[in-house]
Amino acid sequence: MANPKRRTSHSRQGKRRSHHALTASATTTCSNCGAIARPHRVCSSCGWYGGKQVAAVEEE
Repeated sequence: MANPKRRTSHSRQGKRRSHHALTASATTTCSNCGAIARPHRVCSSCGWYGGKQVAAVEEE
């Protein structure tokens, strides 16, 4: 099995991990109810997409 010959420095380790950061997901407001929703998806609070009711949503 291969083993590292030298210890990985903090600098090199940080350079490798520089691309591991999470990005915030994009959000828009629903044109029907104004709730925050992800773009190009059915609104989870009212069930509208593209100006039409496409999914039935159960009310609590």
